[in-house]
Amino acid sequence: MSTTRASAAFPAGAVSGPMGIFGGTFDPIHYGHLRTAYELLSTLRLPEMRFMPAGNPPHRDATFASNDQRLEMVRAATAGQPGFTVDDREMRREGLSYTVETLAELRAEAPHRPLCLVVGMDAVLGLPKWHRWRDLLSLAHLVVAHRPGWRAPSMGPLGELLVDHGTGTVSDLHDLVAGRIYIHAVTQLEISSTDVRALIGAGRDPRYLMPEGVRRIILESGCYARKEVARG
Repeated sequence: MSTTRASAAFPAGAVSGPMGIFGGTFDPIHYGHLRTAYELLSTLRLPEMRFMPAGNPPHRDATFASNDQRLEMVRAATAGQPGFTVDDREMRREGLSYTVETLAELRAEAPHRPLCLVVGMDAVLGLPKWHRWRDLLSLAHLVVAHRPGWRAPSMGPLGELLVDHGTGTVSDLHDLVAGRIYIHAVTQLEISSTDVRALIGAGRDPRYLMPEGVRRIILESGCYARKEVARG
């Protein structure tokens, strides 16, 4: 696999430097997502962390909030934070939302820009189930956000992948456009979208679990005001 070095030639007005890509259903987005994104933005010296709400994820049931509601919540949550941007391309694309296809689109748009796909530890362990998972590192770096004390796989295809592509050097994420795996421990807030939906479905207030703008959208739309939203 090529480890092409990043070029300084970017289109006029474009953001240069690595792009962080933070995907998820965000159903709803909460402070756990935002804290992870913020820590990685700062620690990895990323000029941009792009939130990418999934449109139709292949390994998840249908979302509870609509695409428009989830996108509105993500935009409200990220507003005002320098470096946070939102990309709704997966919601606009028909069919299933495959990460490799999103990365291929981004790579075509910015062939010389490093891309850093943020994944959690659970996602890494399930990586072999992803569509065309072996192509991911030809398109982007993987940044693994994990709990302190978590041990990466040392055997099997994932162990081999980490041996061949792992790095502990942040500058690799800047100097190469793709091909490295960087593991970083982040603060884990004990908040999950599943628990938030269950709490709201039980008639409780999600105040302080998310930005106030997101809370307001949820309460005004009533998108989780049902007990059955605890599923998933």
